Amino acid sequence: MLSNTQMPSIKTVISAAASAAATAMVIRSVARDLIPHEFQDYFFLKIHGFLSAFSNELTLIIDEFDGLYSNHLFQSAEVYLATLTTPDTKRFRVTKPEKEKQIMVWMEKNQELNDSFGGFPIKWRLVCQQTQGKYVAGPEDYYGGSILKTEVRFFELVFHKKLKDKVINEYLPYILGKSKTLKEENRTLKLWTLKNERVMGGPRRNPWQSVNLDHPATFDKLAMESDEKETVMADLQRFVKRKEFYRRVGKAWKRGYLLFGPPGTGKSSLIAAMANYLNFDVYDLELTDIRSNSELRNLLISTANRSILVVEDIDCSIELQDRKGAAVAKAKARAMDPFGYEQGSNRVTLSGLLNFIDGLWSSCGDERIIVFTTNHKERLDPALLRPGRMDVHIHMSYCTPCGFKMLAKTYFEISEHPLFSEIEKLIEMKKVTPAEVGEQLLKNEEADVALRSLLEFLQEKKEIEEVKDGEIVEEDGEVVEEKESGSGSVNEVEKKEGGSLEELEIVFT
Repeated sequence: MLSNTQMPSIKTVISAAASAAATAMVIRSVARDLIPHEFQDYFFLKIHGFLSAFSNELTLIIDEFDGLYSNHLFQSAEVYLATLTTPDTKRFRVTKPEKEKQIMVWMEKNQELNDSFGGFPIKWRLVCQQTQGKYVAGPEDYYGGSILKTEVRFFELVFHKKLKDKVINEYLPYILGKSKTLKEENRTLKLWTLKNERVMGGPRRNPWQSVNLDHPATFDKLAMESDEKETVMADLQRFVKRKEFYRRVGKAWKRGYLLFGPPGTGKSSLIAAMANYLNFDVYDLELTDIRSNSELRNLLISTANRSILVVEDIDCSIELQDRKGAAVAKAKARAMDPFGYEQGSNRVTLSGLLNFIDGLWSSCGDERIIVFTTNHKERLDPALLRPGRMDVHIHMSYCTPCGFKMLAKTYFEISEHPLFSEIEKLIEMKKVTPAEVGEQLLKNEEADVALRSLLEFLQEKKEIEEVKDGEIVEEDGEVVEEKESGSGSVNEVEKKEGGSLEELEIVFT
C-alpha cells in the first residue's frame, strides 16, 4: 500500500487538470489566430486523430448526404434522437410545418446526447460546419433536381471500440426500425395532386403538391355489407404483412383494386377509408393532364412507398376499350396527315399504363396500392382486368337495408326506429344510392324528421318508377339492362359473357 506521501493530493490533481485545460485553450486560441480559416478544420482534425490513438473510443461518421443524395440513416437518426432529450439537455430545436399537426423536437447543432444499448454507453454529437455552397439533391426533387447547401452536417457516434460489430449490426438497424415506427405514429396523411406549373427538361421539382387528408370516412361508417367490409379489411392487412412473401415469389409488392358501380355508391369514401385504415397517403392521378408515357413513368416513380394511387373514371381517361379499332383509326390518321398525327400522338396509352402496373417499372416502389374506379366496368379492356393488374374487383352496389342502418347509426346514433321497417322494404324494392340516402338524412338533425323525409323520398321514387315500369331505361344515351343484385352479398356469382371465369361481387385473385 502506498503511503500518504506517495499519493498526490486532491489540490495537486485539480491544479494539474486546470493547467492542462488552460494549455489546451491557449493552443486553440493561438491556432484560431495564426492558422488560416481554411486549414483550421484540418488542423483540429489531425489533433483529434492524434489524441484518439491513445483512446479506446471509436467514432462513426453519419453524413447528411451520400454524394448527391440524402442519407437515409442520417434522417432516421434525427427522428430517433428527438426521443432522447433528457433534463440535462439545455438546447432544443423545434419546428412545425404549416400543414403538419405535430410540433417536432430536434437535436440542436453541436450538441451532445447520451444513449445506451445493451447496457453500454453511446454518445451522439451533431456537428455543423459552414462550407462553400454546393448543389445536392433536395428532398422535394426528382429525376435530377438540386438545391444549394452552405452547411455540412453529420453525426458523430462515439462508443467503445469493442462494440463496433454490435453497433453496426444491431444498434443502427434498431434505429432504422424505431424511426420508421415514430414517423408512422406522427404522420399526417396527405392527398397529393399534380402541380399545374410542372415543366419538362432540366432540373425538376417534385411534380406533386399536397394538402392534409382529413376525410373522416372509416370502415365503420361505410354503407356497405358487413361481410364485404370485413373481407376488404382482411385483404388489406394480409397485403401489408406479406413483404417477404412477395419478395420470395418474385412479385412487386403492390395490390390493384377496381371499384365499379353506379355514381354515388361510395367509391371515393371507400378509398378514404382504406387510406385511414392503413395510414397511407393518397395520390390522385388525372391521366388526361399527362402528355406522354415517359411523363407518366416519371410521375409514378416519384410517388412515395406506403401510398394509394387513385385513377378515377379510368374508362373516361384514355382509350382503353376497342384497341383494334383504335389502331385502325391511328393508321388512317397517320396516312391522311403524318405530320399532324406525330404532333398529337405524344400521349398516354394503354400499353404505357400497363407497363407500370405490372411491367419492369412496377417494382420501383414498395407497399403500394393502385385503385381504379369506373361506372362502366364493361367498357374496360380485358387486359386491364386480369390478375396481377387489378387483383380485387369490388362492386359498389345500391344501398341495402344493412347499409341504411349503418348510415342511420352514423348520422343519429340509433339502431332502431319505428320507420325502419317501412324504409327497408322500399330500399329493397328500388335502386337508391347511399349518397341519395345520406342527402335525405342530412336535411335535419332530428332523426324523426330526417327519416320521415327519406321515407317520402323513397315513396316518390317508387311512384315515378311505377309509371316507367316496363320501359327500357336509358343512361348516358345508351340502352342498358341492369340485373337485380339483391343484397349485394359477396357469395353472389355472375358469369362473364363469353368466358369461363366466375366473378364474385368482390373478386380476389
